[in-house]
Amino acid sequence: MAYMRILKVFSTESPFRPLYAHAEKVTETVHKLRDLIDAYVGGDAERVSELSNVISDMEFEADKIKQTTRERLPSNVMLPVERQDFLEFLKPQDSIADCAQDVARIATFRPPERLPQDVEDGLRKMVEVIIETVDKYLQVVESFSQILEGSFRKRDVKMVLAMIPVVEKLEHEVDMIQLGLTQRAYELESDVGALGVTHLLQIIRMLGEVADSAARAGDRLRIMISRK
Repeated sequence: MAYMRILKVFSTESPFRPLYAHAEKVTETVHKLRDLIDAYVGGDAERVSELSNVISDMEFEADKIKQTTRERLPSNVMLPVERQDFLEFLKPQDSIADCAQDVARIATFRPPERLPQDVEDGLRKMVEVIIETVDKYLQVVESFSQILEGSFRKRDVKMVLAMIPVVEKLEHEVDMIQLGLTQRAYELESDVGALGVTHLLQIIRMLGEVADSAARAGDRLRIMISRK
């Protein structure tokens, strides 16, 4: 039976541990967005630039862990899920950190504008819910990596599947905040100018992509383990 396929690992270390390590580094990268947005709404261009470099370095570290994960999955390892599905799953997980890096880079394109208080509060709220989304996603990956190293019982698979809708619900909450901020941004041309509005919209859109990527990764995981 599919759930009883034998996992044959010809090394002393499981090839699945880097999967969770990669998700942890991705999550750490997203957490740095809190500091970045605080600096951005505070008008601290120097701090925004510093944090952009930090986030870029963290994203690079995540890329290295992703490569390690792939290297520890040789063709002679039999998996409880399809090998290609597992490798494809790494892509949307990695894109979470990629999008966080894009937010940081975009934030450096123009000096930060002083924004109305409600917009500042909205950006901070959006980041907090994004972090909550990715934190919940990390819990999903932790549970998934544990069942990969275990017996892959149907009961455990169902538990992981039940966690994914929570990620999607949080991502929807991010979408609603993003919609409100986008509508509000179009009202700010007299305050920050047309280019300032465009810049703000780019930041808002890319912040939304961070949560979207977490939801897509969760959906990819659902498809992968539902096939077995």
